[in-house]
Amino acid sequence: MFTYFTDRDGKYQLGTLKESAFDPLSRTCEFMLKEEAHHMFVGTTGVDRVVERTAQLMREHDTEDIARHGGIPLDVIQKYLNFHYSVSLDLFGGETSTNVANYYSAGLKGRWQEDRRDDDHVLTTAVTVTERPDGDRIVTAELPALTALNHDLRTAYIRDCETGVTRWNRLLDSHGIAGHRLALPHAGFNRKVGAFAGCHVTPGGQITDAAAWAAGSPSWLPTTADKVHVESLMRPVYEPGKIAAWLAPPRSGINGQPLDYEYVRF
Repeated sequence: MFTYFTDRDGKYQLGTLKESAFDPLSRTCEFMLKEEAHHMFVGTTGVDRVVERTAQLMREHDTEDIARHGGIPLDVIQKYLNFHYSVSLDLFGGETSTNVANYYSAGLKGRWQEDRRDDDHVLTTAVTVTERPDGDRIVTAELPALTALNHDLRTAYIRDCETGVTRWNRLLDSHGIAGHRLALPHAGFNRKVGAFAGCHVTPGGQITDAAAWAAGSPSWLPTTADKVHVESLMRPVYEPGKIAAWLAPPRSGINGQPLDYEYVRF
């Protein structure tokens, strides 16, 4: 989850610097983005294999309670998804930033895929729409696009994250796990930075009070018991061709080698 969500933040931050008019910085970011791509590949395929194994165990034992069968229950996967996604959103900072606006106007950084944007690229009069809390409800508001570049970048990141969730839900479908879905929580959930900082927002996007949020959080974020169970599964498997019980085997070995290839000799 960390390499899927948090390293993806790095992809988008580097993507803005790749648009820099300062050529050494721009060219350096090209290499760094290749490294981030590998991190995200590890995250995407890693979660693939966890979700697939969970689906296999649910089907095999006809139950959602697969912890006793050595797997990670789907609701626990969702909790870890909620956590890593929400803390990664905080890495983008507040929705507005005059510093980022100044960097953009000076040409030190751009927007994600700047060359695909169909506007004047100056943004002196452009506006963007964002969400913010207003009492017990969430409303939309217009912000100057130039100072809301963090929001713009975060929006592109969210769209990208949605593709992974779609991918994992297709894996569930392929194993006949009907009625179960993973989902991104609302962007205001569990936030410590930005417009929703300190606001008690449920994964479904409802503003609640502190007591109700505290009562619901064990269903939304990993509990101590969840962490103990996951840690208990983290045991090495050294025998070639064998895979830990909580993880599906990879589609193929490294460089096309068979699964039981002896990569390392002890």
